[in-house]
Amino acid sequence: MKINEIFPEIGLVKNGDLRASVEKVIEEAVLKGGWRNEDLNRIPFTLLIENTKVSIVTHTRAVTNTALKMGETLNKFYGENFVDLDLIVAGGLLHDIGKLLEYKEENGKFLVSDCGKYLRHPFSGAALSFKHSLPDSVTHIIAMHAKEGDLSKRTREAIIIHYADFTNFEPLKV
Repeated sequence: MKINEIFPEIGLVKNGDLRASVEKVIEEAVLKGGWRNEDLNRIPFTLLIENTKVSIVTHTRAVTNTALKMGETLNKFYGENFVDLDLIVAGGLLHDIGKLLEYKEENGKFLVSDCGKYLRHPFSGAALSFKHSLPDSVTHIIAMHAKEGDLSKRTREAIIIHYADFTNFEPLKV
């Protein structure tokens, strides 16, 4: 199965260069993490919720779609270019991409990898984004989406991804 079949939202990125770069980042994260595309629906989106059945694919798609609806609503009421929807889709798809480096599977159990012991996913994800020359605005979204960004100024798009991510995390803990 191809990456754009696993994440059909890639097709929503209108800018062709950005769309291609998003695919390349995902492909490298899969390879560098030692995964296969088929593994993505088995990898949990978090290790903080014991025995979660929500995969990294489901969470990523849910965050992307939540953020996109938020962005569309804001553009409807505040002006059609209030937020950049391409950045929102790209940032949503890549916000947790570093988890493919942060996690490993050992004896059927998902654990923190050696990389993950030193770098949380916002850092490794931002490094992948930077390596593939994604716009700084996308790298910013990845780097700022989690608690690491709490003491920094976030762009509008990064704020949206941050809240979409937590909207798709917190209710699952209840």
